[in-house]
Amino acid sequence: MDFETTSIPGVVLFTPTPHPDDRGFFSRTFDVDVAKEAGIDPASFVQDSLSRSHRGVIRALHVRTGEGEGKLVRCSAGRIFDVVVDLRPGSPAYLSWLSFELDGEGQRSIFIPPGCAHGFQALTEPADISYRIDRPHDPTYNMTIAHDDPQLAIPWPLDVTLMSAADREAPPLSALTDRLTDVVRLRP
Repeated sequence: MDFETTSIPGVVLFTPTPHPDDRGFFSRTFDVDVAKEAGIDPASFVQDSLSRSHRGVIRALHVRTGEGEGKLVRCSAGRIFDVVVDLRPGSPAYLSWLSFELDGEGQRSIFIPPGCAHGFQALTEPADISYRIDRPHDPTYNMTIAHDDPQLAIPWPLDVTLMSAADREAPPLSALTDRLTDVVRLRP
């Protein structure tokens, strides 16, 4: 398994080496030593979650305020367009975003540090997304940003087929400026 850092501090892309054969493939999707080498404490993860989405579904841009939430995200089956937005005041990448295509064949993972928003669109029917999260979920710290925020101008690849009511009604960044000060700051 290899890893590479990105232009957003703390965002790390992990690329495993799937081993295909006549049966399918085997792939290590997490390695404690590689995580440590990338600067991630593997013992910090406290929850694993899974979501399944239909083609075209967008799960909008979610971030946890306060201490934030770090997560390791992987598309375990299907394919997604994955987006990370840096919302950490003081970060050299503040308000910039990156996108990645993650799929079940390559099994790449993205580590998203606290203070970065995350969202994705399912490109296949279905797409399964696995999460390793470093804090118990507390909905009082949820913040959602509109997927079509004009300031971010993210080019979602497909028409939206379905979104949750909360994601559909999420405000743009310009309406959240007071809450952005509650987003975790860039950690040294």
